[in-house]
Amino acid sequence: MRRLRIAVVDLVTKGPTRSLYARVMHANLASIMPQVVAVWCEAEGHEVDFVCYTGLEEISKELPGSVDLVFIGAFTEAALLAYSLSNRFRAQGAVTVLGGPHARCYPEDARKYFDYVLGFTDRNVIREVLRDCSVHRPEGVVLAAKQQPRELPGVQQRWKFIARTLRKAPLLKIVPMLGSLGCPYTCSFCIDSVVPYQPLDVEVMKEDLRFLRRTVKRPRVAWHDPNFGVRFDDTMNAIEEAVPPDSIDFIAESSLSLLGEDHLRRLRKNGFKAVLPGIESWYELGNKSKTGRNVGMEKVRQVSEHVNLILRYLPYVQTNFVVGLDCDEGPEPFELTKEFLRRTPGAFPGFSLLSAFGRAAPINLDLQRDGRVLPFPFHFLDNNRAMNVRPRNYSWPAFYDQVIDLTRFAFSWKAIGRRFEATVGAIPRWMNVVRAISSEGFGRIKYYTEIRRRLDSDLTLRRYFEQKSDELPEFYVAQARHDLGPMWSSLPKGALRHDPNAYAASESRPAPSVPLRPAPRPAQPV
Repeated sequence: MRRLRIAVVDLVTKGPTRSLYARVMHANLASIMPQVVAVWCEAEGHEVDFVCYTGLEEISKELPGSVDLVFIGAFTEAALLAYSLSNRFRAQGAVTVLGGPHARCYPEDARKYFDYVLGFTDRNVIREVLRDCSVHRPEGVVLAAKQQPRELPGVQQRWKFIARTLRKAPLLKIVPMLGSLGCPYTCSFCIDSVVPYQPLDVEVMKEDLRFLRRTVKRPRVAWHDPNFGVRFDDTMNAIEEAVPPDSIDFIAESSLSLLGEDHLRRLRKNGFKAVLPGIESWYELGNKSKTGRNVGMEKVRQVSEHVNLILRYLPYVQTNFVVGLDCDEGPEPFELTKEFLRRTPGAFPGFSLLSAFGRAAPINLDLQRDGRVLPFPFHFLDNNRAMNVRPRNYSWPAFYDQVIDLTRFAFSWKAIGRRFEATVGAIPRWMNVVRAISSEGFGRIKYYTEIRRRLDSDLTLRRYFEQKSDELPEFYVAQARHDLGPMWSSLPKGALRHDPNAYAASESRPAPSVPLRPAPRPAQPV
């Protein structure tokens, strides 16, 4: 196999940005799998250029000029940027590969613009691409392993790519780690709900933590596990064996069911500073929130008490909600969330509009068959700029009225002040303020208000929302053009449109793929 020049590109964002939140945090949102792919490609003897794009750079200056093969990792919101980059690299003679959540969710669309589209990716999948490394057009090849990899390169092996990315972080520098893959919960809207839970090697974890202690002054680590601490004692034992208590600052996404007081004591002892539990709904998912069959105000009371308990042990808590679920009806779910925020002033609320990402979750098949999925361009599918599922129990104007009211309540100056006073520590306090006054708080209020105004004044947009027309409103075309900036000219023709029902049209069969050939045996020495 010839030695290839390879570019690996991690798209943290969808285009150029100058937001305050992006400046502080985007470099800390780098994904792990692009770094893993870079390690695997180097291990196969190839030359690798690695780029993490945060939106603050001039992308044309970041990318290498002449390469044989390009791997791009992207969430769906960055798909149009990924398509533009692929188009540009292909014009220069490169073969292109897409991985990450968008490739898993929308393989039928992605293969129009890439030579390879990767689902579950292990080292054998990467070897297959490297061996073949050929043009596949007009439709690319979809490759996928049968399951998530059993092992991944750790922080030490990925360090040069991590360090290169963290140099772009001006203040906080957070190292990404994984202790497990998959999730034991079955939230119908979640991409990990159908991925079996599996822990990764704790020996690798311990060596990585020791390495960070030797390499970085007071490291900060974000666990990228879909649900951290499922095997709580095993994980904590590994951390305690590897490093002294409270010598590394940890951030983790977990569930309330795993955050009892005994566990909280141990988390605080071992340096955990932030957790992001999912509440999701006041009417469902009681097992995840440890509320059983309690719903409505009783669940609010119970969850509020629990989150306030967490805040006595850990300084930063983000509570995650999904807005627009089919179990929601009328103003009550929104009023319940406001009551939770009154009772729990120290919690930062993370709101996501219900979205159906192609093949990501089992519920999407039913939503597509019911004709409830809208064809919003991928650029707007970030859980906030567009809700691509028609609400079951609300008209669009009524829904946005409730969303705007809740968002204004959550990010009013009064709420920001109460959150500031209820939070301990300078970094957690000011992080809450930055998030509230940047695109996540004030920015969303402004954006939702504009959507609501246009639902009354823009007939094309209203008909599009109500699925009476598939004509894409100019409002969205103009935003995509603006957000992509200089990459707009490279966007392939037709990329603003996709089939929102491709999953259902496939009759839920696996995504089109070719079987992986067995890796060739290494040559025997003569």
